[in-house]
Amino acid sequence: MDKLKTVSLFCGCGGTETGLLGGFDFLGKKYAPNPFELVYANDIDKRACDIFSNNFTIKPDNRDIRQVSISDIPDADIITGGFPCQSFSIVAQNPKRLGVKDERGMLFFEMCRILRAKNPKCFIAENVKGLLSANGKQAFPLIMEEFENCGYNVTSTTLNAADFGVPQKRERVILVGIRNDLNKKFDFKGVVPVCQPVPLSAVLDNNVDEKYYFSQHAVEGMIRNRELMNKGRAQDISKPCNTVGAHLAKVSLNSTDPVLQVDGRYRRFTPREVARIQSFPDTFRLTGTESAQYRALGNAIPPVMMWHIAEAVADLIAEKQTAEKDGLVAPSPESAR
Repeated sequence: MDKLKTVSLFCGCGGTETGLLGGFDFLGKKYAPNPFELVYANDIDKRACDIFSNNFTIKPDNRDIRQVSISDIPDADIITGGFPCQSFSIVAQNPKRLGVKDERGMLFFEMCRILRAKNPKCFIAENVKGLLSANGKQAFPLIMEEFENCGYNVTSTTLNAADFGVPQKRERVILVGIRNDLNKKFDFKGVVPVCQPVPLSAVLDNNVDEKYYFSQHAVEGMIRNRELMNKGRAQDISKPCNTVGAHLAKVSLNSTDPVLQVDGRYRRFTPREVARIQSFPDTFRLTGTESAQYRALGNAIPPVMMWHIAEAVADLIAEKQTAEKDGLVAPSPESAR
């Protein structure tokens, strides 16, 4: 099977792309290469793009996607996009969730603009579970309709990364669209979960710098308010971690972010531990400030979960191509693309 040329929108530091390409090890398991080839990537966050550039063979376009001309984007077989999720997240209460009314929530229209112009065989989109309930449950049907109007048969589901060998409970809405003329519909039954959950303990370091520990003053303040505020959320390391977010650099014991309790002391995760919690291989290079690393990693999609999705998508397209070559089905009008 020829490699599928891939355009990645809102690429961040490269969680989606790591999973799409495959060919990496995580916790002793090998994830085989998938037949994808990156031909273009875009993200407005320069620091995330810097991390991306240190891990892939292409350099992301760092412009606002709204300023990118269609002529600047190469043709592709696949377009992926984790369009910005902040306005859809259930934790985005300050300001309150605005969904598609928010400027960031409107960016999925940019993905639609590019889909209509480039007409790839398939697209994969990702967002937070809060997308399903945003705007009084009106945002998600609108998004589905817009994607379908681009000429795609769209299916969606909610996947939990912990079901796929990722040491983190992270639920995400995944949408896969297959171009109408291909006469195929993606079935998420082909995305097979892993039965055994991976515990947080599998990705923690034993020797951690003192700077990651909270002061005794911070611990005492948390303890005074713990029952009232439900804070100090130390993780059970025998289970997958709670969702790690983009603001881990500013994590405190009075936030809802997961923390660790080690020998009676509390600490935050190191950037490398966050990368592992997200299922990035240890070969993935973390560059720039720790603040930038936390933000980029917290916004990423877990590569291992994406690998399972990508494998199923590639299998579906390969099945279609094989059927065309064997004369079992008529070639699609744009099968040459």
